[in-house]
Amino acid sequence: NEITPRNFLYRQREFEQWDLQWFVNPKEMKKWYKYWKTERMKWYKSLVNYKEKLRFRQHEKDELAHYAQVAFDIEYKTPFGWKEWEGIHWRGDAWDLGRHGKFSGKDFTYTDPETGEKFIPWIVETSGGVDRTFLFLLLDAYHEEEVKGERRVVLKLNPKLAPVKVGVFPLLANRLDLVKKAKQIYENLKPCFAVAWDDIGNIGKRYRRQDEIGTPWCVTVDYQTLKDDTVTVRDRDTMEQERIKTGKLESYFKEKLT
Repeated sequence: NEITPRNFLYRQREFEQWDLQWFVNPKEMKKWYKYWKTERMKWYKSLVNYKEKLRFRQHEKDELAHYAQVAFDIEYKTPFGWKEWEGIHWRGDAWDLGRHGKFSGKDFTYTDPETGEKFIPWIVETSGGVDRTFLFLLLDAYHEEEVKGERRVVLKLNPKLAPVKVGVFPLLANRLDLVKKAKQIYENLKPCFAVAWDDIGNIGKRYRRQDEIGTPWCVTVDYQTLKDDTVTVRDRDTMEQERIKTGKLESYFKEKLT
């Protein structure tokens, strides 16, 4: 029942997922289960714009997986309801190392090197979907707004996730001095970031294209650049602009991405 089509990227016949298996002393299971619940939710909240669309949901006893004693899902509120993003399971050893030992004839008892205590570790398991992560992040980032009577579509991806970090433009494509300077900046930034070059159409249309693919910042080389070696850096979300020295662009963007 995990592989059911008709749910777009949420469920597919073939899908990708990640798993983390954290082996612990059974006596410390409660502490580590709480730790991973907190850490996984913190990670998801660091990626999305709408943190109120994330929640925990505990599994009822009749829906627990056979290997789980306790399970919580991190869910995201999609246009089609609250949906699981990642499951966090409290696994004992009955279906894991204990069972492996029983059928393999091997002893998986662990000896704590500090205390000498012997035990079969229990497991905290976190399991999330790669495909649905892609889907949920797109749902979270897609944004429409009215700007000066025109519809602006923006993909407000976390800058760390944006496929293109910086767009570089000459103000005019037919001014060789502007193009040359913009190309120089483009080549300087390219080893450090995913950078896009665009010199087609007016500057407003270029901004809109970068907004739609989620590019956080756009650098424009204009006439003032030729005078004082500063460029306009425009923020995707606020559309605010500031003048930055070309020699400081790399450190400026690195600081923004930390």
